[in-house]
Amino acid sequence: MVTVAPSPPWMYALRLPHDPRAVHVARMTVRAALGGHDMRDVVDAVELLTSELVTNAYRHTKGPASLRLTCLSDGRLRVGVWDSHPYIPAPFSEAPGNSVPPVPTDAESGRGLRLVQEYADSWGGWALGDGVLGRSAGKLLWFEVGGRRSAG
Repeated sequence: MVTVAPSPPWMYALRLPHDPRAVHVARMTVRAALGGHDMRDVVDAVELLTSELVTNAYRHTKGPASLRLTCLSDGRLRVGVWDSHPYIPAPFSEAPGNSVPPVPTDAESGRGLRLVQEYADSWGGWALGDGVLGRSAGKLLWFEVGGRRSAG
């Protein structure tokens, strides 16, 4: 008799330079990792939300960013994006149940973080305190898919 054990939790980490092409690299990494782990049902949402967070890291900082994909033991997928700016935007800074206000239809940006509320099951963010030479160590924004909706 052959038994198959469930795959253990896994994690991928990617350091991204401050380069506009980093968003594309992050999207392709998400697509390849999730496809390789047979998580195709969440690829589109995770790729979209990852793209939004990495884009914001590029637009609002001058330094590198990091992407981490973690499949938890219960099958949830957690995606974290670190960048060097300490500001935590809504919805990551809001209490559960608070909603990001709609963006005017003629606005050229500002819709990305609202997408987190629509497609992620849970999310959060942490300022990481002081780093080298008293500078901010930045922040980590994360979201999860594949679980029950616990925020927003």
